[in-house]
Amino acid sequence: MIDDIKAVFSRVRSALRRRGASSHDADDWTQEAWLRMTRHLNERPVPNPEAYLTRTAINISIDAYRSRSAHDDQVLVDELTVADVAPGVEAQLLGKERGDRMWQCLERMPERTREIFLAHRVSERTYADIGQEFGISESVVGKHVVRATALLAGWMEGW
Repeated sequence: MIDDIKAVFSRVRSALRRRGASSHDADDWTQEAWLRMTRHLNERPVPNPEAYLTRTAINISIDAYRSRSAHDDQVLVDELTVADVAPGVEAQLLGKERGDRMWQCLERMPERTREIFLAHRVSERTYADIGQEFGISESVVGKHVVRATALLAGWMEGW
């Protein structure tokens, strides 16, 4: 059957942990998978016991997740990991400097090109809508957007 049960259990638990299971849950689900496999062995042989054990444990973890989601279980504080994803002070300062630089670059470009660019990229308007407002074709709107993008890319290079 399985030559080194400790090593196999360790690999199954590791697979569960990589998928976000707590250490406690990984242990429980590995043991449950083992019990299911031994019951299954009474009916017919399992060609690859380690693969069967791993797949069964993962399926048990998926079922547990679905059950928790469906019943809106409470989460224990010990199970939570809170990561501070806010940028650091240096990143914030660099971001502000880049933003200031970008607005300076926008002010340098021709007014009509800037307005069309901002209407498309910031206000998320379509070329057709912008073209109607400015009395130009969609193709010309696209050319303004491309021109503004190229100007910004050139002026912002190195930032």
